[in-house]
Amino acid sequence: MDWSAILLSLKLSSVVCGFLLLIGTPIAYWVTFSRWRWKFLVESVVALPIVLPPTVLGFYVLVGIGSQSPIGRAWAAWSGHGLAFTFEGLVIASFLYSLPFAVQPMTVAFSQVEHQLIEASSVLGASRLRTFIRIILPLSRNGVITATVLSFAHTMGEFGVVLMVGGNIPGVTRTVSIAIYDQVQSLDYAAANRTAWLLLLFSFAVLSVVYGLNRKSLAVWPLQR
Repeated sequence: MDWSAILLSLKLSSVVCGFLLLIGTPIAYWVTFSRWRWKFLVESVVALPIVLPPTVLGFYVLVGIGSQSPIGRAWAAWSGHGLAFTFEGLVIASFLYSLPFAVQPMTVAFSQVEHQLIEASSVLGASRLRTFIRIILPLSRNGVITATVLSFAHTMGEFGVVLMVGGNIPGVTRTVSIAIYDQVQSLDYAAANRTAWLLLLFSFAVLSVVYGLNRKSLAVWPLQR
């Protein structure tokens, strides 16, 4: 069992999940409540990683953070090293790849909040931020939890994007999915099977949590109305 790869994947998933909640929540709020007629273009961009091949996304991320790009040059000037084939580069690529898995569940949850409650909060003088924190967010907690679990699990299982952007550097960019690939390539099927079983059990647990929350929400929501 390649524990260094597992620990690196857990670290990557945790960092990416935190950024997704921090940035994805306001995006989901804007998508839900904005009346801009062209907002479907933003929705399309956010959802693009779902249908885009991981190698294509990985290639463009690699170009975007490479040594010749403005982002890559700025990062190198500040940190002394490039972004490609580093943990920071993996964070950027994984964030973009998992963004729809965080935004879409929250968008669905926000849209299910009764508009009368939001309007009543506004009439009572509450700001949009206070309404979001006190009304929308508590009523959308299952959607937020689902977004957190799905984005964390999706980052854990990434392969194509992380391989394109990070390569296969042990202890730096070698994630658990790449470790399984290496074990199969070296014909170490026993080790690959153990690692794959760990991911299989993890994925099953994640889906159980998501479906359990959704079922509970469907059972309780009508009573709350």
